[in-house]
Amino acid sequence: MDGKVVRRHGTLLAATALAATLVLTGCGAADDSGSKDTAGPAAQAPAAKGGEANRDAASATDAEGAAGAGAADLRVDQRAIIYTGTMRVQVDDVDAAAREATAVATRAGGFIGGDQRRSADADAVAELQLRVPAPKFAGVVEEIAKLGRQQSREINTQDVTEETVDLDARITSQRARVDSARRLLTRATSITDLVSLENELGRREADLASLEAKKRRLADLTALSTITVSLAGPAAKTAGEKAETGFLVGLKGGWKAFVASLTVLLTVLGALLPWLVALGVPLGVLLVVLRRRRKTPALVGPVSAPPPPVPAARSAP
Repeated sequence: MDGKVVRRHGTLLAATALAATLVLTGCGAADDSGSKDTAGPAAQAPAAKGGEANRDAASATDAEGAAGAGAADLRVDQRAIIYTGTMRVQVDDVDAAAREATAVATRAGGFIGGDQRRSADADAVAELQLRVPAPKFAGVVEEIAKLGRQQSREINTQDVTEETVDLDARITSQRARVDSARRLLTRATSITDLVSLENELGRREADLASLEAKKRRLADLTALSTITVSLAGPAAKTAGEKAETGFLVGLKGGWKAFVASLTVLLTVLGALLPWLVALGVPLGVLLVVLRRRRKTPALVGPVSAPPPPVPAARSAP
Protein backbone atom coordinates (compact mmCIF):
# COMPACT_ATOMS: atom_id res chain seq x y z
CA MET A 1 0.00 0.00 0.00
CA ASP A 2 2.74 2.46 0.89
CA GLY A 3 4.58 1.65 -2.37
CA LYS A 4 1.48 2.46 -4.40
CA VAL A 5 1.06 5.79 -2.64
CA VAL A 6 4.68 6.70 -3.29
CA ARG A 7 4.37 5.84 -6.95
CA ARG A 8 1.18 7.91 -7.27
CA HIS A 9 2.86 10.93 -5.64
CA GLY A 10 5.84 10.59 -8.00
CA THR A 11 3.61 10.36 -11.04
CA LEU A 12 1.65 13.41 -9.91
CA LEU A 13 4.81 15.45 -9.33
CA ALA A 14 6.15 14.51 -12.76
CA ALA A 15 2.88 15.50 -14.46
CA THR A 16 2.82 18.80 -12.58
CA ALA A 17 6.42 19.60 -13.58
CA LEU A 18 5.69 18.75 -17.24
CA ALA A 19 2.58 20.97 -17.25
CA ALA A 20 4.51 23.87 -15.74
CA THR A 21 7.26 23.47 -18.31
CA LEU A 22 4.74 23.53 -21.17
CA VAL A 23 3.00 26.62 -19.76
CA LEU A 24 6.29 28.52 -19.41
CA THR A 25 7.41 27.52 -22.90
CA GLY A 26 4.12 28.71 -24.42
CA CYS A 27 4.28 32.08 -22.64
CA GLY A 28 7.86 32.63 -23.79
CA ALA A 29 6.95 31.85 -27.38
CA ALA A 30 3.93 34.16 -27.22
CA ASP A 31 6.08 36.97 -25.83
CA ASP A 32 8.68 36.44 -28.53
CA SER A 33 6.10 36.42 -31.28
CA GLY A 34 4.39 39.52 -29.89
CA SER A 35 7.64 41.43 -29.64
CA LYS A 36 8.50 40.42 -33.18
CA ASP A 37 5.11 41.51 -34.45
CA THR A 38 5.29 44.82 -32.63
CA ALA A 39 8.86 45.72 -33.68
CA GLY A 40 8.49 44.42 -37.21
CA PRO A 41 6.81 47.42 -38.91
CA ALA A 42 8.83 49.98 -36.96
CA ALA A 43 12.08 48.26 -37.81
CA GLN A 44 11.17 47.60 -41.42
CA ALA A 45 10.60 51.29 -42.26
CA PRO A 46 14.09 52.50 -41.31
CA ALA A 47 15.54 49.42 -42.89
CA ALA A 48 13.63 50.11 -46.07
CA LYS A 49 14.67 53.77 -46.05
CA GLY A 50 18.24 52.86 -45.34
CA GLY A 51 18.13 50.29 -48.08
CA GLU A 52 16.82 52.82 -50.55
CA ALA A 53 19.45 55.35 -49.49
CA ASN A 54 22.13 52.72 -49.79
CA ARG A 55 20.85 51.72 -53.20
CA ASP A 56 20.81 55.37 -54.31
CA ALA A 57 24.31 55.93 -53.00
CA ALA A 58 25.47 52.71 -54.61
CA SER A 59 23.89 53.63 -57.91
CA ALA A 60 25.41 57.14 -57.77
CA THR A 61 28.79 55.64 -56.96
CA ASP A 62 28.41 53.15 -59.77
CA ALA A 63 27.44 55.96 -62.14
CA GLU A 64 30.44 58.06 -61.13
CA GLY A 65 32.68 55.04 -61.43
CA ALA A 66 31.26 54.26 -64.83
CA ALA A 67 31.74 57.87 -65.92
CA GLY A 68 35.31 57.91 -64.63
CA ALA A 69 36.03 54.57 -66.23
CA GLY A 70 34.52 55.78 -69.50
CA ALA A 71 36.63 58.95 -69.43
CA ALA A 72 39.75 56.92 -68.73
CA ASP A 73 39.02 54.42 -71.50
CA LEU A 74 38.46 57.07 -74.21
CA ARG A 75 40.84 57.12 -77.15
CA VAL A 76 42.99 60.16 -77.76
CA ASP A 77 40.79 61.35 -80.61
CA GLN A 78 37.72 61.10 -78.35
CA ARG A 79 39.13 63.12 -75.48
CA ALA A 80 38.38 66.82 -74.91
CA ILE A 81 41.73 68.60 -75.31
CA ILE A 82 42.40 72.35 -75.49
CA TYR A 83 45.34 73.26 -77.74
CA THR A 84 47.08 76.65 -77.46
CA GLY A 85 50.19 77.78 -79.27
CA THR A 86 52.52 80.80 -79.33
CA MET A 87 55.12 81.38 -82.03
CA ARG A 88 57.33 84.13 -83.45
CA VAL A 89 58.44 84.22 -87.08
CA GLN A 90 60.80 86.73 -88.67
CA VAL A 91 59.73 87.71 -92.18
CA ASP A 92 60.87 90.16 -94.85
CA ASP A 93 57.43 91.73 -95.42
CA VAL A 94 55.20 91.82 -92.35
CA ASP A 95 52.03 92.85 -94.18
CA ALA A 96 52.37 90.14 -96.84
CA ALA A 97 53.12 87.49 -94.22
CA ALA A 98 50.08 88.60 -92.18
CA ARG A 99 47.84 88.23 -95.23
CA GLU A 100 49.23 84.77 -95.89
CA ALA A 101 48.75 83.69 -92.25
CA THR A 102 45.16 84.90 -92.41
CA ALA A 103 44.63 82.90 -95.59
CA VAL A 104 46.08 79.76 -93.95
CA ALA A 105 43.68 80.05 -91.02
CA THR A 106 40.72 80.68 -93.34
CA ARG A 107 41.53 77.67 -95.53
CA ALA A 108 41.64 75.50 -92.41
CA GLY A 109 38.12 76.60 -91.47
CA GLY A 110 39.14 79.12 -88.80
CA PHE A 111 39.14 82.88 -88.46
CA ILE A 112 41.14 85.83 -87.08
CA GLY A 113 40.44 86.55 -83.43
CA GLY A 114 42.74 89.57 -83.15
CA ASP A 115 45.12 91.66 -85.26
CA GLN A 116 47.57 94.28 -83.93
CA ARG A 117 50.23 96.05 -86.01
CA ARG A 118 53.15 98.21 -84.87
CA SER A 119 55.16 100.44 -87.22
CA ALA A 120 55.49 100.04 -90.99
CA ASP A 121 59.26 100.00 -91.39
CA ALA A 122 61.82 97.21 -91.14
CA ASP A 123 61.14 96.91 -87.39
CA ALA A 124 57.39 96.34 -87.90
CA VAL A 125 55.63 93.69 -85.81
CA ALA A 126 52.18 92.11 -86.34
CA GLU A 127 50.40 90.21 -83.56
CA LEU A 128 47.74 87.80 -84.90
CA GLN A 129 45.41 85.59 -82.89
CA LEU A 130 44.19 82.69 -85.04
CA ARG A 131 41.30 80.38 -84.12
CA VAL A 132 41.46 77.10 -86.08
CA PRO A 133 39.74 73.71 -85.69
CA ALA A 134 41.58 71.43 -83.27
CA PRO A 135 42.20 68.60 -85.79
CA LYS A 136 44.05 71.06 -88.08
CA PHE A 137 46.03 72.78 -85.33
CA ALA A 138 49.39 71.09 -86.06
CA GLY A 139 49.11 71.62 -89.82
CA VAL A 140 48.41 75.33 -89.45
CA VAL A 141 51.37 75.76 -87.09
CA GLU A 142 53.70 74.13 -89.61
CA GLU A 143 52.42 76.28 -92.49
CA ILE A 144 52.90 79.49 -90.54
CA ALA A 145 56.43 78.44 -89.52
CA LYS A 146 57.31 78.28 -93.24
CA LEU A 147 56.43 81.95 -93.81
CA GLY A 148 59.91 83.01 -92.66
CA ARG A 149 62.53 82.16 -90.07
CA GLN A 150 60.95 80.73 -86.93
CA GLN A 151 62.45 82.25 -83.80
CA SER A 152 60.35 80.58 -81.10
CA ARG A 153 57.46 78.18 -80.65
CA GLU A 154 55.50 77.02 -77.59
CA ILE A 155 52.63 74.51 -77.71
CA ASN A 156 50.44 73.75 -74.66
CA THR A 157 47.63 71.22 -74.18
CA GLN A 158 45.01 70.85 -71.46
CA ASP A 159 42.90 67.70 -71.08
CA VAL A 160 39.38 68.65 -69.91
CA THR A 161 37.67 65.31 -70.56
CA GLU A 162 36.83 64.63 -66.92
CA GLU A 163 35.58 68.19 -66.46
CA THR A 164 33.35 67.82 -69.52
CA VAL A 165 31.91 64.53 -68.27
CA ASP A 166 31.32 66.03 -64.83
CA LEU A 167 29.54 69.03 -66.37
CA ASP A 168 27.31 66.74 -68.42
CA ALA A 169 26.30 64.82 -65.29
CA ARG A 170 25.64 68.01 -63.32
CA ILE A 171 23.60 69.50 -66.16
CA THR A 172 21.45 66.36 -66.36
CA SER A 173 20.87 66.38 -62.61
CA GLN A 174 20.08 70.11 -62.58
CA ARG A 175 17.57 69.74 -65.40
CA ALA A 176 15.80 67.04 -63.39
CA ARG A 177 15.67 69.41 -60.40
CA VAL A 178 14.23 72.18 -62.57
CA ASP A 179 11.54 69.85 -63.94
CA SER A 180 10.69 68.74 -60.40
CA ALA A 181 10.33 72.36 -59.24
CA ARG A 182 8.06 73.11 -62.20
CA ARG A 183 5.81 70.16 -61.38
CA LEU A 184 5.57 71.28 -57.76
CA LEU A 185 4.78 74.81 -58.92
CA THR A 186 1.75 73.59 -60.86
CA ARG A 187 0.41 71.98 -57.66
CA ALA A 188 0.86 75.01 -55.37
CA THR A 189 -2.33 75.79 -53.40
CA SER A 190 -1.35 78.97 -51.56
CA ILE A 191 0.38 82.25 -52.30
CA THR A 192 3.17 81.44 -49.85
CA ASP A 193 3.89 78.13 -51.51
CA LEU A 194 3.69 79.73 -54.94
CA VAL A 195 6.22 82.46 -54.08
CA SER A 196 8.57 80.00 -52.41
CA LEU A 197 8.45 77.59 -55.34
CA GLU A 198 8.97 80.40 -57.86
CA ASN A 199 12.08 81.55 -56.01
CA GLU A 200 13.40 78.01 -55.85
CA LEU A 201 12.66 77.45 -59.53
CA GLY A 202 14.47 80.69 -60.46
CA ARG A 203 17.52 79.69 -58.45
CA ARG A 204 17.64 76.24 -60.04
CA GLU A 205 17.23 77.68 -63.53
CA ALA A 206 20.06 80.16 -62.87
CA ASP A 207 22.35 77.32 -61.74
CA LEU A 208 21.41 75.35 -64.85
CA ALA A 209 22.16 78.33 -67.11
CA SER A 210 25.58 78.77 -65.45
CA LEU A 211 26.46 75.12 -65.98
CA GLU A 212 25.35 75.26 -69.61
CA ALA A 213 27.45 78.40 -70.18
CA LYS A 214 30.52 76.60 -68.80
CA LYS A 215 29.80 73.67 -71.09
CA ARG A 216 29.54 75.95 -74.13
CA ARG A 217 32.81 77.66 -73.17
CA LEU A 218 34.61 74.33 -72.89
CA ALA A 219 33.09 73.16 -76.16
CA ASP A 220 34.34 76.33 -77.90
CA LEU A 221 37.86 75.96 -76.49
CA THR A 222 38.09 72.30 -77.47
CA ALA A 223 36.57 72.77 -80.92
CA LEU A 224 38.70 75.80 -81.90
CA SER A 225 42.34 76.01 -80.89
CA THR A 226 44.13 79.35 -80.41
CA ILE A 227 47.44 80.24 -82.07
CA THR A 228 49.11 83.55 -81.20
CA VAL A 229 51.52 84.49 -84.02
CA SER A 230 54.09 87.30 -83.91
CA LEU A 231 55.36 88.30 -87.35
CA ALA A 232 58.48 90.47 -86.97
CA GLY A 233 60.36 92.49 -89.56
CA PRO A 234 64.10 92.08 -90.24
CA ALA A 235 65.06 94.90 -87.84
CA ALA A 236 62.60 94.07 -85.07
CA LYS A 237 64.18 93.15 -81.78
CA THR A 238 63.01 90.27 -79.68
CA ALA A 239 61.96 90.74 -76.07
CA GLY A 240 64.97 88.72 -74.86
CA GLU A 241 67.65 90.79 -76.58
CA LYS A 242 69.94 92.67 -74.21
CA ALA A 243 70.28 96.44 -74.48
CA GLU A 244 73.53 97.57 -76.11
CA THR A 245 75.97 99.68 -74.05
CA GLY A 246 79.23 101.53 -74.70
CA PHE A 247 80.64 104.84 -75.94
CA LEU A 248 79.61 104.34 -79.57
CA VAL A 249 76.10 103.37 -78.53
CA GLY A 250 75.86 106.54 -76.40
CA LEU A 251 77.28 108.69 -79.21
CA LYS A 252 74.80 107.21 -81.64
CA GLY A 253 71.92 107.84 -79.25
CA GLY A 254 73.08 111.43 -78.58
CA TRP A 255 73.37 112.16 -82.32
CA LYS A 256 69.87 110.81 -82.87
CA ALA A 257 68.57 113.02 -80.05
CA PHE A 258 70.38 116.07 -81.49
CA VAL A 259 68.98 115.48 -84.96
CA ALA A 260 65.51 114.97 -83.53
CA SER A 261 65.75 118.19 -81.49
CA LEU A 262 67.06 120.14 -84.48
CA THR A 263 64.24 118.79 -86.59
CA VAL A 264 61.70 119.92 -84.01
CA LEU A 265 63.34 123.38 -83.79
CA LEU A 266 63.31 123.86 -87.55
CA THR A 267 59.72 122.71 -87.67
CA VAL A 268 58.71 125.31 -85.08
CA LEU A 269 60.70 128.01 -86.89
CA GLY A 270 59.04 127.17 -90.18
CA ALA A 271 55.65 127.39 -88.53
CA LEU A 272 56.43 130.83 -87.01
CA LEU A 273 58.12 132.39 -90.08
CA PRO A 274 54.88 133.46 -91.86
CA TRP A 275 53.69 135.16 -88.67
CA LEU A 276 57.05 136.94 -88.26
CA VAL A 277 56.89 138.26 -91.82
CA ALA A 278 53.25 139.35 -91.54
CA LEU A 279 53.67 141.12 -88.21
CA GLY A 280 57.35 142.07 -88.20
CA VAL A 281 57.44 144.28 -91.34
CA PRO A 282 54.68 146.73 -90.25
CA LEU A 283 56.11 146.83 -86.75
CA GLY A 284 59.58 147.68 -88.12
CA VAL A 285 58.24 150.55 -90.29
CA LEU A 286 56.42 151.98 -87.29
CA LEU A 287 59.58 151.92 -85.16
CA VAL A 288 61.59 153.72 -87.88
CA VAL A 289 59.01 156.53 -88.16
CA LEU A 290 58.94 157.07 -84.40
CA ARG A 291 62.71 157.22 -84.21
CA ARG A 292 62.91 159.88 -86.97
CA ARG A 293 60.38 162.08 -85.18
CA ARG A 294 62.48 162.02 -82.04
CA LYS A 295 65.61 163.19 -83.95
CA THR A 296 63.92 166.37 -85.52
CA PRO A 297 65.51 169.69 -83.86
CA ALA A 298 63.06 172.04 -82.13
CA LEU A 299 63.04 175.93 -82.75
CA VAL A 300 64.97 177.71 -79.93
CA GLY A 301 64.86 181.62 -79.17
CA PRO A 302 67.91 184.02 -78.29
CA VAL A 303 69.56 183.26 -75.07
CA SER A 304 69.81 186.30 -72.63
CA ALA A 305 72.91 186.79 -70.51
CA PRO A 306 72.50 186.48 -66.80
CA PRO A 307 72.69 189.75 -64.70
CA PRO A 308 76.05 190.66 -63.09
CA PRO A 309 76.52 189.73 -59.49
CA VAL A 310 75.80 192.47 -56.86
CA PRO A 311 78.91 193.38 -54.74
CA ALA A 312 78.57 192.75 -51.09
CA ALA A 313 78.46 195.87 -48.75
CA ARG A 314 81.48 196.49 -46.62
CA SER A 315 81.08 196.98 -42.89
CA ALA A 316 82.30 200.38 -41.10
CA PRO A 317 85.59 200.25 -39.20
